[in-house]
Amino acid sequence: MNEGSIVFGLHAVRTLLQQRPERASLLLLQKGRNDARANELLHIAQAAGIRTEWREVRELEKLAGSEHHQGACLQIRSMGPLGEGALDELLDRTSVPFLLVLDGVQDPHNLGACLRTAEAAGVSAVIVPRDRAAGLSPTVRKVASGAAETMPLIQVTNLARTLRWLKDREIWIVGTDDQADKSLYQTKLTGPVALVLGAEGAGLRRLTRETCDALVSIPMRGVVESLNVSVATGVLLYEAVRQRGAGSL
Repeated sequence: MNEGSIVFGLHAVRTLLQQRPERASLLLLQKGRNDARANELLHIAQAAGIRTEWREVRELEKLAGSEHHQGACLQIRSMGPLGEGALDELLDRTSVPFLLVLDGVQDPHNLGACLRTAEAAGVSAVIVPRDRAAGLSPTVRKVASGAAETMPLIQVTNLARTLRWLKDREIWIVGTDDQADKSLYQTKLTGPVALVLGAEGAGLRRLTRETCDALVSIPMRGVVESLNVSVATGVLLYEAVRQRGAGSL
């Protein structure tokens, strides 16, 4: 099995079985488990006509790599990230786009956490560069706790070009920068918007920064100089959610 063919962890497996059962081909449960959570997965899979097999714990550990599989792995059909054409289709059917752009996030745990927060915040899609960035691995899916199965992840060849194309579609591009004059709390985040965060440590690349319509900072009151990218994503997205409250889109 290739890296992208296994989802593991109880929550991630249950979410996919419930929301995208057509993508699942085989449920693997740990031998000897007879608890309520394992039985729930078994019943969901049976109702959807998905085959279930019981495997030794060492085999599940091998499939899940170093991550804790919680006694459940799910073999899935081809389910990679979407291409650039999907972004055009998505925007055509989205009245007020709310996009998250991650400029070169390489840590799969951070990407998974960002996908989970984006899904919870009602983001339309997450956009990432194709090269030098984390992709949809089993680790990403587990950390995302099911969000990787419902949140469109779109890979693009040239991020700066994609941002310019979004601007042509009248989407406001707001990037994060520690040195920005305005904070996110002083910036309008309503309407069609794409929020752009940079990679761990390096931040936004020069071309990405120069393409943004506006740059904002997250106020830092303590001695630390920056936030983890997944934490910063949560702060930024939920300020946008606050501004975009019911009726204010």
